[in-house]
Amino acid sequence: MSIKVTRKDQNEANENIIRRFNRKVLQSGVMPLAKSQMRFSKPISKRERRKKAILREQHKAEKLEKIRLGLK
Repeated sequence: MSIKVTRKDQNEANENIIRRFNRKVLQSGVMPLAKSQMRFSKPISKRERRKKAILREQHKAEKLEKIRLGLK
């Protein structure tokens, strides 16, 4: 996947070209994918993923309940 940025005209400043390139990189989502591939993570079983998801939901519900009660 390549990102191409060309000059609009010969008088365009280099800073503008760099700014447009950075914007295209951010919009394409290349950086998060590249950063995630830099590190190896062990594969997690479906059972473990489910457990973590359930715990995440429980913690989120507890936090919202505390906010509703005015405790936090």
